[in-house]
Formats: sequence, structure tokens, C-alpha cells
Amino acid sequence: MYCYFCFNIEPMEKFALIVAGGSGTRMGSDIPKQFLVLNGKPILMHTIERFSDYDPAFKITLVLPSAQFAYWRELCTRHKFTIAHQLVAGGNSRFQSVKNGLNALPEQGIVFIHDGVRPLVSAATIRNCEKTARQSGNALPVVPVIESIRQITADGGSQHADRSQYRLVQTPQTFRLGLIKKAFQQEESPLFTDDASVCEAMGETINLVTGNPENIKITQPSDLKIAALFLEGLTPAPK
Repeated sequence: MYCYFCFNIEPMEKFALIVAGGSGTRMGSDIPKQFLVLNGKPILMHTIERFSDYDPAFKITLVLPSAQFAYWRELCTRHKFTIAHQLVAGGNSRFQSVKNGLNALPEQGIVFIHDGVRPLVSAATIRNCEKTARQSGNALPVVPVIESIRQITADGGSQHADRSQYRLVQTPQTFRLGLIKKAFQQEESPLFTDDASVCEAMGETINLVTGNPENIKITQPSDLKIAALFLEGLTPAPK
């Protein structure tokens, strides 16, 4: 583990675990998407700022492929980015990367596990996650499905599905640290599509909270353009 900006750990604090192991393939770029420039600076810096702006006391851990550490440090210097954080080397899968990040954190506190390429999470979403995770152990931000949806059937056809019974899942997926660290002691499974599914496999009930529609995951070139427009009109939400 490389500690870029070290910090003291205190019980029951808030931890942001930001996972950024993506490539730029779908973006048509040789640069990993978390480093692509959005309104003057890398996407990842906007993401980190969302948590620091919400509460400067957030302890931030960034999980990156170790081969990207030097480039990230160079970007921090170039953009005069000084928000305190520690770096942890990612693994061969998102599950392993999150597990590595969790291993760098203490047993007590609340952890917000967040995609590095979701730079538009709102203060209201973070607040909703914090409140519910503190009360009930976990919180999963979601938004309603707006489009009509269809379910693929076994014969290759499709049938109407009631969109009111579905939600789109976002991050930060938020947990009491002791709970999620225990969940990640399980063997990795193809059924683990996100952190909530890992926790659910241990028998936990997942608590849904209201997310924000602007909190998109940047994966396509059009997403970057949409995020730029959202970011221009974004004002800090009241805490």
C-alpha cells in the first residue's frame, strides 16, 4: 500500500473507498477513463471532491492499479490537487480491488464504496446513505426506471416487465465497516455484481435510499458530454 497523503484513523469516522480500475476502451481512448479531463481536470478529482466537499473530515482511500500510481501522482502535482487520501493497489477484479481497499481500513466506522467515474453524486445522496447505514447497517442508492423495459424469455422472445418493480442501482454503496469487511471474507462469486450483492449473500437485507439521477457512471463518450453539462449547473446541496 502506498500512502500518498496519510491520515490518523479514529473510530466511527466516515471513509470513502473510491474504486477506479477502468480502462478507456469504451471511451475510445488510450487513457484510463478515470483520468479523462472533465471541465478542466480528471474525472477522478471531481469524484474525490464530492466527498471532501460534503465533509472535509472524510477519510478517503483510492484504489487504483499499482501501475497507475506514478501517473496519478503526476496529475495531482499538475492540477495542484491536495485533498488528503491514501492509495491502495487494486486486484484482478472489482471484488478483489474493493477487498484490498477494505483491508486498509479499520473495523469501525461507515464506508462509502463509490465508483471513481461517478463524479456527480450529490450531497443529498451521500447524506441519505449515511443516515440509513448508521441506523440499519447498509444503504444502497437507487433511482426509478423511467424507460419501458422488457424481459428476455427462454425461447428468445421477450415480454413486458413492470418497471415500477425495478430500480437502477448507483453508488456509494454504504456499510458499517465491520459488516462489509465480514461479507468480503466470502469467496468471490460470479453472482457478486456489486458490493450490496456481496453483503446480501451473507443474509443481510439491503436498504434502498433515494439517489440522484445525475449520478451517472461515465463509460461512453456521450456520458462525458452529459456529465460536463450537469457539472456546469451543479451547486452544492445543503448538508
